Amino acid sequence: MSSQRQFIPVNVAVLTISDTRTEADDKSGVLLANRVSDGGHKLCERAIVKDDIYSIRALVSGWIADDSVQVVLTTGGTGLTGRDGTPEALRPLLDKEIDGFGEMFRVLSYEDIGTSTLQSRALAGVANGTYIFCLPGSSGACRDGWDKLICKQLDYRTRPCNLVELMPRLLET
Repeated sequence: MSSQRQFIPVNVAVLTISDTRTEADDKSGVLLANRVSDGGHKLCERAIVKDDIYSIRALVSGWIADDSVQVVLTTGGTGLTGRDGTPEALRPLLDKEIDGFGEMFRVLSYEDIGTSTLQSRALAGVANGTYIFCLPGSSGACRDGWDKLICKQLDYRTRPCNLVELMPRLLET
């Protein structure tokens, strides 16, 4: 009997949070959507929303209420300016935070951007059995977040453990 696991694709929604980006110039959203599809997963939703706490929260609330959406990836709104509201929009929805994601993201980002990484409020968590990953708006940050962290944890073959194998147990009481 082989110990090799089979890949299990998951359904992923991608949300770009920006006051200025459109479908024509949304490099980060396109990058994430392509990484999802190229990685063997299903891109089930994609949207762009203004950096407004209530608009972000409303859209993501709909996705986490939809049983077909298993993962939400957001890009943008994680900085420090007055319009950066992604953490404030989504943190109240989380049942649990995945603290290690933001910590690891900043460690990895330090290799590329040095101390500027302390400005990132990248975060992740679980809401209603759905994983949510909030990445900065730059395509470099999205590339690093997906390639170095998220894709490995969304691959059932990753050992010793991964987030996919926990999915059936996320709503346990």
